[in-house]
Amino acid sequence: MSPKPIVIGVTGGSGSGKTSVTRSIYESFQEHSILMIEQDYYYKDQSHLPFEERLKTNYDHPLAFDNDLLIEHLMKLLKHESIEKPVYDYKMHTRSEETLLVEPKDVIILEGILVLEDERLRNLMDIKLYVDTDADLRIIRRMLRDIKERGRSIDSVIEQYINVVRPMHNQFIEPTKRYADVIIPEGGHNHVAIDLMVTKIQTILEQKSFL
Repeated sequence: MSPKPIVIGVTGGSGSGKTSVTRSIYESFQEHSILMIEQDYYYKDQSHLPFEERLKTNYDHPLAFDNDLLIEHLMKLLKHESIEKPVYDYKMHTRSEETLLVEPKDVIILEGILVLEDERLRNLMDIKLYVDTDADLRIIRRMLRDIKERGRSIDSVIEQYINVVRPMHNQFIEPTKRYADVIIPEGGHNHVAIDLMVTKIQTILEQKSFL
């Protein structure tokens, strides 16, 4: 019987560089042996709500995520079963009818701002990483992303950061740092930390192959 896949949780505030860390780890392995699960794909279905109500969704709050479905899917992947990963439609602010077939792999990276907030998710992880980046860098990165990629105005980005992103970070994301096995400063630029994590994962895989 194949050994249980390794689950790695990668979290940090919006703009912290957690996606860069995740991508760097992912690219260090063969595609046939590793997969990424983004928590952003698991925002709750809101098709039952009027569009005006969907616009009020706070995407930085734990209640925005369908962790029950995410946990169900992780459990399947841990049993070497494939899943149909949901796709979120940000224009309609609800889940798309489209899904993505995901096959089980030896290493699963779960990435998102609140993956360490839910104890049930933490209990499924072998390694928990927190990407720690100064707030001024995080807001600049988020501003550049939202203006370039999402067509947002500077004023709307700043207003959202002050009224939603920052308080949610302080209340829900920052406190999860205490659950991390490893804290990585400066995100994807910290090549030493990423190399150490890749080596650690490779060691665990080698140990599992001999069980």
